[in-house]
Amino acid sequence: MNAADDVRDVVVIGAGPTGLALAVGLRQYGVDVALVEKEAREKREARAGVIWQRELEVLDDLGCAERFLKAGLPLRRVEVHAEGRKVGGIDLTASRTPFPRPLAIEQDAVERLLGERLAEVGGEVEWSTEAVAVRTHEGGAEVDLRGADGTQRTVRCAWVVGCEGSRSIVRTSLGIPFEGDRRPDLQCVQLNAEVEWKHPYRPDQSFFFLERGASMGVSPRPGGGYRFFCFRTDPDPSQVEPPGVEEMRALLADTVHDPDVRLVPTDPPWANRARFQDRFAATLREGRALLAGDSAHLWAPIGGHGLNTGLRGAHNLAWKLAAVQRGWADETLVDTYASEQRLTAQKVMREMQHDVLELPPTAVTLLGMRTLGPRLLGSTWFPARIRTILSDLTMHHREGVLAEHRAARGALRAGDRLPDLPVTVAGEPRRLHDLLAYERWTLLVAPGADVDGDELGDALARCAVPVEVFRPRLERGAPGRMPRAPLVLVRPDRHVGLITDRAADLDAYLQRWFGAKAGC
Repeated sequence: MNAADDVRDVVVIGAGPTGLALAVGLRQYGVDVALVEKEAREKREARAGVIWQRELEVLDDLGCAERFLKAGLPLRRVEVHAEGRKVGGIDLTASRTPFPRPLAIEQDAVERLLGERLAEVGGEVEWSTEAVAVRTHEGGAEVDLRGADGTQRTVRCAWVVGCEGSRSIVRTSLGIPFEGDRRPDLQCVQLNAEVEWKHPYRPDQSFFFLERGASMGVSPRPGGGYRFFCFRTDPDPSQVEPPGVEEMRALLADTVHDPDVRLVPTDPPWANRARFQDRFAATLREGRALLAGDSAHLWAPIGGHGLNTGLRGAHNLAWKLAAVQRGWADETLVDTYASEQRLTAQKVMREMQHDVLELPPTAVTLLGMRTLGPRLLGSTWFPARIRTILSDLTMHHREGVLAEHRAARGALRAGDRLPDLPVTVAGEPRRLHDLLAYERWTLLVAPGADVDGDELGDALARCAVPVEVFRPRLERGAPGRMPRAPLVLVRPDRHVGLITDRAADLDAYLQRWFGAKAGC
């Protein structure tokens, strides 16, 4: 027997990092959200162990980056070894961002901190609440929920978003194909442990050891010790239990070429064995239902980029869904999330699995690292290339329909993430990202721009979406990429929407996507 029906703006299914981030973003816009999770609160696991620079910007927009920085360890460098030989290192520090270093922090802490932020903005997680059926119709959706005591109720909503992983009830209920297949001969075994070995401990340094058939990563943990994670061949796919200490010790001894290494599990202990699929949902939107995170795409999560890509997707979706729900835009804006996030996930999968390293490493890969590795890692361009890929800072939406470049071409293009550069505003030193806010758009007007002020004011006055205007002047000698155009319109998620030299283009863009304010 169903309990009385509930009515909400959005139902988010799955309270992992993606679902939590999405709920926080929606609540910051005042959207009424029900966030449900079938597992109990105590079921959180360590899992992914790093947040990259672009995703720290995402957490900043969600109002919780500082608490993450206090809970994690900033990483400065990764030292690379191949077949027992040190071949060099990569400095992970990025420029033109408020968060120059990635952060070592485990997924259970990520979920706890996002949960704290969600409570601050008036949301909560309904734990031990399983979505058992999803139905969509014109103008909304219905979600059947079952509580821990077996009581069922139906929630009616304008939108439902599946963030519940590979077995998504949203995706399966709507018959959306999950295209792809299992990744053959690849597993990842992980263990949190203290170690006795020849490498000195530095809280800001990770290690990467390459051996034929195995890639061993070692990263410091905020709680002490290291996260040991090894991508390796999979001779026995029937083996499903987490690795024991001796299995990990033997793998570590082989990859670091030191038979005397010793491991002691952390307290509390954590170990995991995972296999992988390369899959993409055929669509990320079906009517009033959407998919995000692992419900939408799956691959071997090298460097925690599964979690990070999910966070960035939630960041992209929340402001768009909120704009539609607040009446600022029609549903076509939500379609841009589906197209942009699918392309983003494809880029991440391609770059992480082909440009960064081959998993598991082959003899050819190792020979190249041993012979060319010192020269490559000692160069300027190769570490910069790896650092760029890992940081996600150059991920863009240039191909998307929201990106319009209507002025002279420059290094910065519509769709790019706006770099954080030192500027002066009204005589005060600022940073570009200090001028941005997740709850609005930002218009940057070049000092001395030849733009009709009345026409510009009229365009902003009649636009339904909030826009704040700044006139920043780039500090003399500051390195960076600024467009050679008078007007730069920046989206809530720090990506450039429009670059133009005409107020009429700005007016047309805002009216195309948001229409006129009531009464205008």
